[in-house]
Amino acid sequence: MKEKRYKSKFEAYPFLSEPANDLKCDFEILTDEIASHIGLLHSLVKDDAIKNELLIICELTYHINPSLRTFISVTEDELEYLETATKRLREETKDRCDKFVLPVGSEGAGHAHIIRSKCKSLIRLLYRYDEQGNEVPNLLFDFTNLLSAYFFYLALKLNQLEGISEIEFKSRNYHQ
Repeated sequence: MKEKRYKSKFEAYPFLSEPANDLKCDFEILTDEIASHIGLLHSLVKDDAIKNELLIICELTYHINPSLRTFISVTEDELEYLETATKRLREETKDRCDKFVLPVGSEGAGHAHIIRSKCKSLIRLLYRYDEQGNEVPNLLFDFTNLLSAYFFYLALKLNQLEGISEIEFKSRNYHQ
């Protein structure tokens, strides 16, 4: 067994050397990655209302970052904001698809699909953390699940704004 782990004086983040089964640092790194992708998507979007909404959601994503290490600082009102934005996008894109779609289309839609998928990884990490006996507030589960849904509908909306049709995905494994 290794006696002492080396910790670089140049360490990029103070918690990187935490034990692998801790998962708090993994959550923080993944929320940072998601926020960074949101920032990139923000640079690609032309619609001012969506750009402004992305800034708010990016900031909220950074607010959930320390939730496992400290406390959850997003509020029920902010969850409601995200839910309202998600429902609005779902309504605006309701005729775009009713099945699975390939994660393709405009560059913005492609990035939104990446964020949607990263959010699912974040949710999975939360379930693993909870399974280890740690408490995860329901608000955090709801918020991260809504983030994934928001970015799915945003991908549809961004394709819609670019005049790009969705391509249905027909699974060979799941009969519809």
